[in-house]
Amino acid sequence: MSTTHAPAPPIGKAAVGALGALAVSTGALESVVTPTLPLLQRELDMSPAEGALLSIVLLVTGALITPIAGKLGDRYGGKRVVVRLMAVVCAGGLVSALAPNLPVLLLGQVLQGAMVGALPLSFILVRAHLPAGESKVAIGVVSGLFVGGAMAGTLAAGPVAEGLSRHWMFALPTFAVIGATMLVHRLMPHDPPRRTDGAGIDWPGLVLLSGTLVTLMLVLGLGADLVAQPLVLLGLVVLLAAFGTGWVAVERRAASPMVDLRMLTRPAVGKSCVLTFLICVGTSAATYLVPQLFAVPADTYGFGASATEIGFFLLPGALAASLAGPISGIGVRRLGSRAVVTAGVLLMTVGLLGLAAAHTEIWHLVVGKALVALANGLCVTAMVTRTATSVDLGDTGIATGLVLVTRVIGFAVGVQVTGAILTAGTPSGSEIPAESAFVAGFVLAAAVTALSLLVVRTMSKGVKE
Repeated sequence: MSTTHAPAPPIGKAAVGALGALAVSTGALESVVTPTLPLLQRELDMSPAEGALLSIVLLVTGALITPIAGKLGDRYGGKRVVVRLMAVVCAGGLVSALAPNLPVLLLGQVLQGAMVGALPLSFILVRAHLPAGESKVAIGVVSGLFVGGAMAGTLAAGPVAEGLSRHWMFALPTFAVIGATMLVHRLMPHDPPRRTDGAGIDWPGLVLLSGTLVTLMLVLGLGADLVAQPLVLLGLVVLLAAFGTGWVAVERRAASPMVDLRMLTRPAVGKSCVLTFLICVGTSAATYLVPQLFAVPADTYGFGASATEIGFFLLPGALAASLAGPISGIGVRRLGSRAVVTAGVLLMTVGLLGLAAAHTEIWHLVVGKALVALANGLCVTAMVTRTATSVDLGDTGIATGLVLVTRVIGFAVGVQVTGAILTAGTPSGSEIPAESAFVAGFVLAAAVTALSLLVVRTMSKGVKE
């Protein structure tokens, strides 16, 4: 049951800027582990399996918290929930910064995973306080700044960790999150709740989804190593199927499911989720493979780049990603979501095929990565904007949460698959993958991205379906 509330007061540029600052700082904090994982493995004496766990735990917990955060934001108001959520994120960042060992660092990353729920909450606030036309642009700006912040974190993490320490690598963006949260609390007016039903959190659904995601990551990450142990691999696959089937059954029967699967039957939401998954699988290949290719020794087919050099080479991609959100928001407003997504998919496919065909010069990788980053920002922002503006205002958090969960899962799946391709393509007795493994990864990513055009063809030109 819901009740009618007075409209939320309008907001100015300062409040939108506070949300943008929060997006930048949380994006930066989210991204610092990936470029510095070898350093963390050395300092904390981690095995490769432990390193893989560290690299995905934030994604997994983020996928779990996002639908819950969106639902609570719809029910209690976005500002109230986002401030409390950021308090958890700040605590996680400080725990990670002070962590003396791997278990404490894992705890910090679990808490930091709550940051992924900030985006749907931001969309709730934007839609509650701005007219429809302005909200589309504002959603694009916030989404783009989150992507730009993530790229900035990737660029800065290596130099900060090498020049100061791994502790400061977590501490600096955490301080930024604290400051941005205080700005949001001060500048953003309260928005009225849109749902007033009293149903609680769907704990069975949360547990089953947790099991599904963790088992999926284990199958993808360890599948190649478990080929010699088929019974173990079969057991994991059966467990994955059991968790997934059980979760779907529970969510379909729950009075207040953590992920409302009925929302997927709406064409705008279902198609957005499928497209987001395919596009993020393609994006993650470039995100993972390009830095690895930069780091391959120069006496083979690589460039022997240091962490600081890699960050510099990725700077054009960071700029492209930060601009993609606002461009996409304006494009959706003027041309419709289908046109923007089509352009993004074609651009990404060209970029990935270009990386597969030409990667012998540094500028090849710089340009290819920038094209993929720009295309990803265009597509994902258009999908989120399309979803947010095609459902009832009270369903904004739930619908956009579904798309953002799909984004996280697609990225995690893509990284695990491309990592497995490099592992399988590494000759026995060598630590350097064969060049053909990189080519195979880029080509596979381009093929997956191109498949999304089949879904794009069925989209309406606008954002309503």
